[in-house]
Amino acid sequence: MFGIGMPELIVILVVALIIIGPQKLPDLAKSLGKGLAEFRRAADDVKDALNVDDIKDDIRKDADDIKDSLLYGADSRGKNESNEKQKHSPESSDAADDGKTEKKDV
Repeated sequence: MFGIGMPELIVILVVALIIIGPQKLPDLAKSLGKGLAEFRRAADDVKDALNVDDIKDDIRKDADDIKDSLLYGADSRGKNESNEKQKHSPESSDAADDGKTEKKDV
């Protein structure tokens, strides 16, 4: 919590108790809690209005697509499909056999 440990928190509470007094401290804590809750609600409303989560998901998908294209080529899906077609076509198996026989002759 903000890099504040338990000893620092105790010192802050003791100083607040001395300055504000024991009678007003609970009221101050209650109003502070309500203020924080209202701030969180307002922040969530702004987040919802701006569709931050949807935009984050879209950016993640785009980043993954860019990463895939950089790692696997310009169109990794198209290459995978063409590789599958070549594996199953009879011409590609003949070409592969020719390549193997040439290596044996050398």
